[in-house]
Amino acid sequence: MIRRLYDWTMSLAGTRYAMWALAIVAFVESSFFPIPPDVLMIPMILAAPRRAFQIAALATVCSVLGGLLGYWIGAIAFETVGQPILQTLGKADAMAAFNDRFNDFGFWPVLIAGITPFPYKVITIMSGWTGLPLGTFVVTSIIARGFRFFLVAALLWKFGAPIRDFIEQRLGLMFTLFMLLLVGGVYAVRFL
Repeated sequence: MIRRLYDWTMSLAGTRYAMWALAIVAFVESSFFPIPPDVLMIPMILAAPRRAFQIAALATVCSVLGGLLGYWIGAIAFETVGQPILQTLGKADAMAAFNDRFNDFGFWPVLIAGITPFPYKVITIMSGWTGLPLGTFVVTSIIARGFRFFLVAALLWKFGAPIRDFIEQRLGLMFTLFMLLLVGGVYAVRFL
């Protein structure tokens, strides 16, 4: 099922409605859709490198707006909508324990999920559920999603098709390592 959804999403990149499709996918991915906007962004940017940063900006704006929907689901409709989404993603059991400490971490969960392959939708819903301050959520989402999408756009704009395999297979790992180093560095400065 996921593979068919992935293939269908990929096929939208070659249509004249690609920008609309990207806007919709970036929006819904932030709250419930399982396929990330990168699936559309990569072929769109390769087909039109001069529009790379316009594509990244659209993905960023729509992803943050979709994140607000996820936040709303967590804040207002957690029991009826948010919990079933998180159960489908296999994250329901860890929610209760994590809820107690989530807001203690401040902006870090949103930043990490917005940049790394961790499902951003889980953090958007949990941010609303735990009552993370909306301003913190929005600003951190803009930074994280913008960093991720603009970095992908810049790499594709600069290096073109040869960098595609790296982005699809290793960039998520690089983002994760970057965030581990960043968090480790902050921890070292703060506590050592």
